[in-house]
Amino acid sequence: MSEVWKPSVTVAAIVEHQGKFLMVEEHTTDGIKLNQPAGHLDPGETPQFGAARETLEESAWEVNPVGLLGIYMSRYTSSRTLEDVTYLRFAFAAEVIKHHTDRALDEGIIRTIWMTVEELRATQDQHRSPLVMRCVEDFLNWKAGKQPIMPLEHVYTHPSVLAGPMPPGVS
Repeated sequence: MSEVWKPSVTVAAIVEHQGKFLMVEEHTTDGIKLNQPAGHLDPGETPQFGAARETLEESAWEVNPVGLLGIYMSRYTSSRTLEDVTYLRFAFAAEVIKHHTDRALDEGIIRTIWMTVEELRATQDQHRSPLVMRCVEDFLNWKAGKQPIMPLEHVYTHPSVLAGPMPPGVS
């Protein structure tokens, strides 16, 4: 029997506020890197809920996803462990709701940073993946009216995903 290939599904929030983008500085197997708040989609949650959850856990910012910016795929091989993984990323444009200043950040997250697009372009060698800048550029194209985003209604989750025991924090 052959092994079935399965990409690692991740969710990310692209959050722009007052001309700057919400980023996290995090420990990775390849050292300290910059990324949007992002992580793996958990069982029992919709992709948009996962993006909002990851943003809260990694940055202490509560956000509201407003649309699907895009679905992105990239392959990554760790220079240290030689692990090879393909990521399938659902990136959502999101708006700021509230900063929870008393909330601890996820393990591995060093700090949150608000960065301009110029700062992001100048630090691409520090990005966790090439998808970081691609998502920012797509967000900017959407804001400039050059590229549409998909309404959240187009990201359908069948009720069977939400059935059964729910992970903590999922409602």
